Order: sequence, then C-alpha cells, then structure tokens
Amino acid sequence: MTGFAAVSKEDAGEKVNVTVKSVNHRFLDVAIKAPQALGAAEQRVRPLIQQRVSRGRVELSLSTETTGTPEREVVIDHALLEQLAVALDDARARGLVTGGLTASDLFRIPQLVDVRARSAADVPGTSEVVAALVDLVVAEALDALVVMRETEGRYLAADLEAKLTTIAGFVDALEREARDGQAQLETRLRERLADLPADLRGDPAAVGQEIVRFVARSDVDEEVVRMRGHLEHWRALATGPEPCGRKLDFLVQEMNREINTMGSKVEGPHGTEIVIAAKAELERIREQVQNVE
Repeated sequence: MTGFAAVSKEDAGEKVNVTVKSVNHRFLDVAIKAPQALGAAEQRVRPLIQQRVSRGRVELSLSTETTGTPEREVVIDHALLEQLAVALDDARARGLVTGGLTASDLFRIPQLVDVRARSAADVPGTSEVVAALVDLVVAEALDALVVMRETEGRYLAADLEAKLTTIAGFVDALEREARDGQAQLETRLRERLADLPADLRGDPAAVGQEIVRFVARSDVDEEVVRMRGHLEHWRALATGPEPCGRKLDFLVQEMNREINTMGSKVEGPHGTEIVIAAKAELERIREQVQNVE
C-alpha cells in the first residue's frame, strides 16, 4: 500500500525533519537516507519501521538543522603561533624589529585565529536532544503513514470484496452449467445407445454404469467446494488482525487453478464463456492484491 507523511519537531535550538513514503512491493524493503551525523540513528529507526510495516518499499529521509544562535568557539593555531614567536625572536636579535606581539597583531595574521560555530557534537547535551527528537519524529511520521495506509486498505478491502462476490457468482453459474451439461450429456448418450441395433446395445446394467462413469468426469462438485472454501478463507484473512497480502496472493493462485480445472470439465455450452470471465476477474484481483499488506 502507498502512504506519505512528513513531520518536523524542534527542541533546544535543534530541529529534526522526517519524510517517509511507502509504495507497493512484494516484500519489505527499507531505505533510509540520513546525514553522516545521524548515522547511528539508522540502527534505531530501521527496527521501528519493521515493527509498523510488513510489506512495501519504505523510504525514510532524515535531516537536522540548528534554529537557535549557534555557540561559537575561538581556535588558535598554536603551532603557527610558536613558529611566529621564534621568527620574531630571531628578527629582534638581529635588530630588525623591537617589541613583542600584541593581541591586534594576532588577529591580523591570516589563519592564526579562527572564530567559528561549534558543531553539535561538541556542544554538551546536543546529541542527546537530537537523538530524542529523531525517535519522537520518526514515531509520529510512522503513525501518520500507517493511518494513510489503513485508509487506502479500507477502499481496497471494499473493492476486493465486490470482486469476490463476482467470483462467487461465477462459481454458482459454473455449478449450474456443469449439472445441466451432465444431464444433457447423459440424455444424449442414452439416446444414441437407444438408436443402436439391439444386438449392439450390450448389457443394459453395464452400459448404464459406463454412462454414469463417463458423465461423472464432468462433475465439478469438488472444485466448487474448494473454491467456496478459498472464498471463506479469504474473508477470514482479510478481516483478521495480521498482515495477509502474501497469503491472499497464494489464494488467488489456488482459485485460478480451480477455475481452470472446472473449465476443462464443464460440458455446458456457456461454460467456456463463464470460465474466461472468471479468469479475467481473478487477474484483476491478483493485480489488486499486490497493493495489500
């Protein structure tokens, strides 16, 4: 099933944004995109997704930003400063300069003093704030995603139920067609035997048994019972609490097999037409089931 959710939360000058979407897939395929600073969060996020979603391709994107005034730090290149001091002492010993370095001198020397924003990893407590925000935002985004998928699932369930009702009607029609065809077949066989010369008719009892055996080849009672069992099993799975997409996919294959068997047995003039319509409806069901979790 498809779904989409986007959630953002802010705390202590840190903001976490999460976007999650899901599309149809035969199995569960999770893709997480996050900055390197949140690499450790993937180990916590992936199990959360697996707990809430069992089928589909889920793509989750994480990002962070600092909304408050960043803390700054002053960084002095002490190695460069020591080299400058040595060079200045040498120049002073040669009488080239007098006096020492002043604070203003330090700030005028390129790359000696750097005033920059502190990274979140260097600010005490920031990593904990971001980690807590990630867990909270991901949980809310998954809740919204599941709600959207459940809404779609209700429409899918209604559509599939209507298609199942259509299939049940085809099964009833095939059952009637098979029985009518059996009766017509038996009548034709008896009429042809009655037209034979008396010396070729054989033992009436034995001939009657052979007619019954021949007509029984067109019996579809077993297939009809199994088809109705599959339909009931489908409804039990669809209304149950567990994910059932793969099981429904298997049931569609079984129902298609039963329809094919009935099509090879039914003798009625409209049997082929009903089987073709039933197989077309089953194909529509099979395509729709790919969207079911």
